[in-house]
Amino acid sequence: MNTPVKTHVKALVVGGGAVGNGIAYHLAKAGWDTMLVERDELTSGSTWHAAGLLPLFNMGYATTHIHKYSVDFYKSLEAETGLNAGFAVVGNLRMAQCQERMDEYMLYSAVAESADVHHEFLTPAQIKERWPLLRTDDLQGALFHPQDGYINPADVTQAMAKGARQHGATIERKIQVDGYRWTGSEWIVSCTRMVDKGGNLIPSEESFEIHAEHVVTATGNHAQRTAKLLGIKIPAIPVEHQFIVTEPDPMLVEYRKNNPEHPVLRDADAKWYVREERGGWILGPYEKGAPSRFEYGVPDSFRADLFPLDLDRIEVEYMSMLHRLPSSENVGLKDDFNGPICYTPDGNPLVGPVPGLRNMWIAEGFSFGITAAGGTGYYLAQLMTQGEAEIDMASLDPRRYGSWMTTEYATRKNEECYDHVFVLHHPDEERPACRPLRTTPVYDKQIALGAQMGQVNGWERPNYYGPVDAPANFDHDARSFRRGEWWQYARAEAEAMRETAGLIDASAFTKHSVRGAGATAFLDWFTCNKLPNVGRINLTYALTPTGTTRTEYTIVRHAETEYYLVSAGAWTAYDADYMRKSAEDFIAGGGAPVEINDVTSQWGVFALAGPNARKILREVVRDADPDSVLSNKRFPWLTARKLELGMCPVNAIRVAYTGELGWELHHPIEMNRYLWDLLLKAGEKHGMKLVGARAQNWLRQEKSYRAFGNELGRDATPMEAGLDRFIDLSKDFQGKQAMIDTGIRAKCVTVLIDGPTDADPWGREALFCDGKKVGRLTSGGWSVAFGKQIGMGYVPPELSAVGTKLKVKMQFQEWDAEVVEDSPFDPKNARIRVDG
Repeated sequence: MNTPVKTHVKALVVGGGAVGNGIAYHLAKAGWDTMLVERDELTSGSTWHAAGLLPLFNMGYATTHIHKYSVDFYKSLEAETGLNAGFAVVGNLRMAQCQERMDEYMLYSAVAESADVHHEFLTPAQIKERWPLLRTDDLQGALFHPQDGYINPADVTQAMAKGARQHGATIERKIQVDGYRWTGSEWIVSCTRMVDKGGNLIPSEESFEIHAEHVVTATGNHAQRTAKLLGIKIPAIPVEHQFIVTEPDPMLVEYRKNNPEHPVLRDADAKWYVREERGGWILGPYEKGAPSRFEYGVPDSFRADLFPLDLDRIEVEYMSMLHRLPSSENVGLKDDFNGPICYTPDGNPLVGPVPGLRNMWIAEGFSFGITAAGGTGYYLAQLMTQGEAEIDMASLDPRRYGSWMTTEYATRKNEECYDHVFVLHHPDEERPACRPLRTTPVYDKQIALGAQMGQVNGWERPNYYGPVDAPANFDHDARSFRRGEWWQYARAEAEAMRETAGLIDASAFTKHSVRGAGATAFLDWFTCNKLPNVGRINLTYALTPTGTTRTEYTIVRHAETEYYLVSAGAWTAYDADYMRKSAEDFIAGGGAPVEINDVTSQWGVFALAGPNARKILREVVRDADPDSVLSNKRFPWLTARKLELGMCPVNAIRVAYTGELGWELHHPIEMNRYLWDLLLKAGEKHGMKLVGARAQNWLRQEKSYRAFGNELGRDATPMEAGLDRFIDLSKDFQGKQAMIDTGIRAKCVTVLIDGPTDADPWGREALFCDGKKVGRLTSGGWSVAFGKQIGMGYVPPELSAVGTKLKVKMQFQEWDAEVVEDSPFDPKNARIRVDG
């Protein structure tokens, strides 16, 4: 007879793989009454057939911390639980066949150093000396992580499960979740007891409900079923991943008599990993053409099953293993595995709150679930129990995908992501699948003028304008870890913005309308700056409950109770969900009604800026006094006015993200083509140049303008970001006291760098002082104003003074850097305020 299940818990974790158990462990350790339910047996999903690799290598700051925590945490489990997690700390050797791959490793090195991940660089000769079975004559070198390796997925999952129980968690197997219902204060989760009959898992007649204040889903391959139950979209869809196991290799067996085990081997340019397995080898390829599976849900008949092997699909990778390990050429195949592994469109898992739902959290889409399980549990538990994690988790937030995301999009992008595991990941990487998808009406005109497009939140936007007759693969071939061929075009655009004028398509900006009787009181509480008067604008910030920066807004006040909010284009759903939930809290606390609408797709935006910007607008503005309508008297800096540009009504905002005289021209999207043609014709005789996102990024750093997702995030307060002038401490606002209590742990600074002649920082590099790592860059690029590299980042307060000498790590060398005043270009904003 089955033991009755607990019916009331603080937190319910759904899913018993490595990720789910990692979450249950850390929630229980944090003191929450936690229960985990699994529809089958623990590890019966992708966990059981995972290769168990623990690579520390990752280009993302948050994901690097997650992987590092996992590796350290797994080493401590046996002492705590008495269970050996099967961690073979053999290291990880990531080989490079070309210099560009070594450049990638050098950029990674900067990320690793900022997160204190130990790593080494090895020459081909050093590799051959240590591991003579490897062929190294065609290698450039390798990156070596001596502290990671591989682990037994089932063992580490059981160890975390035992640790969770030791901290008070309950773990129940053979329980399927069939529904979720939110009462306003708790989730009621409908469950069914599952039974095993003849190898099939079927529902029994026993059903019951579990009441939980919080729910976390970690359902792996079953994410699409979870999405349907919750009425949401989760772009986590499995892709086939196969690996093969060879018979014992006699030369390997002989080598191991007097030598330690090989590290996990990765030939990134050949797109595979290899590790030892009982005297033989495991080969795991990341080949082209691996298909997605279970786009609409896992069949009930699929349990711990596998797919047929497709050896033809991995022939190239198999032959390259024989090339790299000649001793394996005559070794037979012993076993094979082809199972589903979840992916997401960008490769990062989905970890955090569910949009539109309260106290519902997901941890889905883990392609490296064993590596991430421990760290995900640690940082997600911080999010849930403390309000925020110690690192900014925005890059993993489920709300980075909006409602425009479809099943086909997720399927195709996830297949592409699998194929791109070992592709060179340039910082300016743009992946082609599912593009173009979201376009403004002038997309075709921009392409005809040489626009090389990037993608942000599904929107196409120009990164830079290359040759008009550029071949289709121009942008791909122009990428580099140094200064690619695109660099000269971005520099020319930045120079034009400083010398004449530039036009930027900023239509991807997120835009919200906030109105209603409670709008003013709500925004006053929701943001930290004074609200603007009617017709004026303000830059302000919404804070997290822990006092860090949640979102940056430009607020335009159209009327007493009517506001227009502009924020970063990459974060539309992320911003909308936080604002709406905050408004619900405000109204529940007695506030008057607030109406919030996402109007992003209704308004196009062209940013016109530069010394000649006023002259260009005067060519097209329709007004009784066109010579003065754009003057400082009638249209001062930081104001908004309704203008008519030709036949196009425009909400014009006098602000420019580049630090020049300029306006943002918000216009009805259906007039996008008309206004584009009008501005290009008017700008021709004034030297106006089309400008992309890369030049804009350089220019805003010359003005020390912080960017959300770079300098601004959930791991730093606005005061630490140096935004004191945008904080009104005389009023109450969300997160105020927490911000004050946090104090100043680090300060945001701008640095000018005497760097290499062929590369610029990307904003991932470590900062050093007197040989000690003291901080990291969050942005980087080239300054046309100063003729050298520029960057922004965080350092201890005592190192933030103007004139402080630092070092920036680039290309495995340290380069001189100096802290300069904020807004080193035009610090008094004379160019922005110029009249005429």
